[in-house]
Amino acid sequence: MSQNRTEQQDVAAGSVDVMLAGAILGDIAGSIYEFSPKKSTDIDLQDSGMDYTDDTIMTIAVADWILNDRELSERGLVERLQHWGRKYPYPMGAYGGMFSQWLRSDNPQPYNSWGNGAAMRVAAVGFAFSSLDETLQVAKRTAEVTHNHPEGIKGAQATAAAIFLARTGSNKEEIRSYISENFGYDLDRTCDDIRPSYGFDGSCQGTVPESVIAFLDSRDYEDALRLSISLGGDADTMGAITGAIAGAYYHRMSVSLYEFGISKLPDDMKELIRRFDCEYGNIMNDLA
Repeated sequence: MSQNRTEQQDVAAGSVDVMLAGAILGDIAGSIYEFSPKKSTDIDLQDSGMDYTDDTIMTIAVADWILNDRELSERGLVERLQHWGRKYPYPMGAYGGMFSQWLRSDNPQPYNSWGNGAAMRVAAVGFAFSSLDETLQVAKRTAEVTHNHPEGIKGAQATAAAIFLARTGSNKEEIRSYISENFGYDLDRTCDDIRPSYGFDGSCQGTVPESVIAFLDSRDYEDALRLSISLGGDADTMGAITGAIAGAYYHRMSVSLYEFGISKLPDDMKELIRRFDCEYGNIMNDLA
């Protein structure tokens, strides 16, 4: 079978495989561009140098918490974040300085961060709950154990809300309107408007709106990733945010891209993704 034909094959619409994989493949695709930005959509999404980063590790940690802590306790979340972070202490690109200290702490406390780490790890929340209110509440909880600044919380909630709306049938204009009205982000821009003057920004307020816009401008999942990366910002984190929303909305990605991304992951991450998708895939399909 030719490569072109392989890339045109899709994971079936509504397949649970697209859930966490949407964020994780976005992270992997952006990994080589975080410190080497490319202001173009001419991007190979399967470059051999790509790998998962802290975004994937923390996305897995939050999914693990949702799966195994039925009370969704703060203590359980901290334990899972520290467990996965300590198990994989040297990801591509490394952890942020403050978060790295938090991971090693015996008494970890939130540190008033507005960084985009709050948004990059929240994908599982957008897929796991049957109401928008609960999605927003749990997204807030995932942020505030570290990123308890209002902008950090807002970034996590906006990302989770966009994923929830995307997977439950809202169209792009409905998603744009909800996120703009409830979180105050300016989404009346295009990627072409943003790209010329945009650069690396590690804040929620400087990356979440742009990541959402990349999804809004896109034609399909792969196009969303290329648009996000082409902005020249924090490419892996923005890829994770855009990829999670696009995966929820389009419900599909090329088989070759899926297999490429999953092949980068260690077995315990693959197993966690499988368990999460099996547990919450029916919720996604029932609401879509």
